Amino acid sequence: MTAPAEAKLSRTALVGLVVGSMVGAGIFTLPAAFAHSTGALGALIAWAIAGSGMLMLAFVFQTLSRRRPDLDAGIYAYAKAGFGNYLGFLAAFGYWVACCFACLACLVLIKATLGQFFPVFGDGSTPVAIATASLMLWGVQALVLRGVKQAAALNTIATVAKMVPIGIFIVVAAVGFEVDIFALNFWGGEEASLAAVASQVRQTMLVTVFVFVGIEGASVYSRFARKREDVGVATVLGFLGVLCLLVLVTMLSYGVLLRPDLAALANPSMAGVMEAIVGPWGRVFISVGLLLSVAGNFLSWALLAAEVLHSAAKDDTMPRWLGRENDKGVPHVALWLSNGLIQLFLLVTWFAEQAFHLALKMTSAMTLVPYLLVAAYGVKLARSGETYAAGDRGRSADGVRGAIATVYAAAMIASGGLELLLLSALLYAPGSALHLGVRRERGKPAFDNAAEAALFGALVVAAMAALAALVSGALSI
Repeated sequence: MTAPAEAKLSRTALVGLVVGSMVGAGIFTLPAAFAHSTGALGALIAWAIAGSGMLMLAFVFQTLSRRRPDLDAGIYAYAKAGFGNYLGFLAAFGYWVACCFACLACLVLIKATLGQFFPVFGDGSTPVAIATASLMLWGVQALVLRGVKQAAALNTIATVAKMVPIGIFIVVAAVGFEVDIFALNFWGGEEASLAAVASQVRQTMLVTVFVFVGIEGASVYSRFARKREDVGVATVLGFLGVLCLLVLVTMLSYGVLLRPDLAALANPSMAGVMEAIVGPWGRVFISVGLLLSVAGNFLSWALLAAEVLHSAAKDDTMPRWLGRENDKGVPHVALWLSNGLIQLFLLVTWFAEQAFHLALKMTSAMTLVPYLLVAAYGVKLARSGETYAAGDRGRSADGVRGAIATVYAAAMIASGGLELLLLSALLYAPGSALHLGVRRERGKPAFDNAAEAALFGALVVAAMAALAALVSGALSI
């Protein structure tokens, strides 16, 4: 489905969706998160590896947007085109649930930050916190129901606004940067060896998993792009901009406090670094910036959740009723279902010990597989030669970039460990019942081939194992 002309988004708005999706809570927690595992050299190497891998994925999104302009749902549509209906469904379902978990993380963190100043909000899971988060959730729905373009415009404004405190932090940290402190933090420990740094880098790679989620923002909204080529350009520009911010925030902090002091900072640790430079008002300033940033991040994820569900319904991967739109062109049924799931997650936080960390883990777990499938499709397209002219020199380069992105995505999954895979299976397996219902609705067999049926069976077994582990206490959330 093509969006109405008046609903088309400019390149600036698409860049805003990418940046707005990626820049959230993660950047405000980087100083302590990195210092806990590594020194300055290890951080540089970790960012070089993570940045290169994700840049390749950004190039894959750019290539696919150009090679397959007919696929308007981005991350889900590529998986389906490359690997069949069931994997396409799993990509759509998994990414939708990830968006809902990301919204949950934003709401909990907003209330937890307020809890530092108003104890009634506690850690973000108190009754007052849940009630006010629910009001925010449904208030945003009322905004989005007025039109996706208006909501995207607000997101662009919020993205620009939340860059201000981050930009000021970078300037202040650069002014307060001390070379002697950075030198003491360079190796990250008493042993100045490459072997020690390699170990630090391995531990730090887990941190980078979370901060890049959202790179696919423009691709998901490709059907709203004013110009098709803007999708790929916005993805790369948005990623490079965010990567620069992440590296600057991390590395400048090593020149302000010694590594043990950085690692001991409470979140948002960026506020602690700012306080060390300018005094107590710095913590308040950064906390306000965090609230603005995460609020904008929440809006981005709320938009993405409804859009993915709606697009999948239009392509016969989700029930048809999820594809209905209101008179503003907003997928209101998908929006209601998405926010209903987020509301359920909010209620569950009353029983969770660490609601924010659970939401972050599950956001990561549910997005890793779709990323892998997109990268693998980039490789498949280049190898098959489909959409390429004979002798096209760009084909080999696209294949290499896709292969690097595939290896990196697989490494991201491995870095998450068995626990995240089991927890994701616990959602994918029952979610597959929706796929079975859709196939029956269309009068088609449950699976197109034996491989899909085997994958479903493996997910059921993994989900049962995860449930048993949760009951026995071997696996915790």
